[in-house]
Amino acid sequence: MIKLDIINEVVNRTGITKTKAESAVETVFESMKNALARGQRIELRGFGVFNVRPRKTGIGRNPRTGAEVSIPPGKAVRFKPGKELQSID
Repeated sequence: MIKLDIINEVVNRTGITKTKAESAVETVFESMKNALARGQRIELRGFGVFNVRPRKTGIGRNPRTGAEVSIPPGKAVRFKPGKELQSID
């Protein structure tokens, strides 16, 4: 499923115009991105939790040359599915 599929589903379920649905979906995604950028946790009941965790420094290898490359510490977005999402068969 891609973003366009989500927009079309919003149009089909609500009956609003495609332009308004696209704006609504974009607003939700932008709000989620901004919250994660600030380090906030996003909890969607029945779906799951998004949070930002620090990532440790690591050592990787350049596959072409085999040389070791230092990987700097950073942040990674993690998703933990909720109970309802885990029970999907």
